[in-house]
Amino acid sequence: QAPVMVFMKGVPAAPQCGFSRTIVGLLEEHGVKFESFNILEDDDVRQGLKKFSNWPTFPQVYAHGELLGGLDVCKELAEEGELAQIGYTCKDSESPEEGDGGGIDTPVLGSVL
Repeated sequence: QAPVMVFMKGVPAAPQCGFSRTIVGLLEEHGVKFESFNILEDDDVRQGLKKFSNWPTFPQVYAHGELLGGLDVCKELAEEGELAQIGYTCKDSESPEEGDGGGIDTPVLGSVL
């Protein structure tokens, strides 16, 4: 389980595009715990996410199963000092001070694709 899921090209240790590399760096720099899925390994997931999210580009960042956005959104949140909190944005999640922030079961998101 992870409160944040990143659908990206490659994996965090070896991103396969500059946008994915940058988003991983931003999330890590701000201490955001996240899971990832390499969309280059499954074209059905890649195409399904584009349709599901109505967001044509990758990486795509989801917080608690809801699309947050891509790199531009994450950069903006980082500049505003809010990126570190994206794992705690849902009303049913505890704040970092109150607990671990809950999380989403990543296969649940996959079931809607």
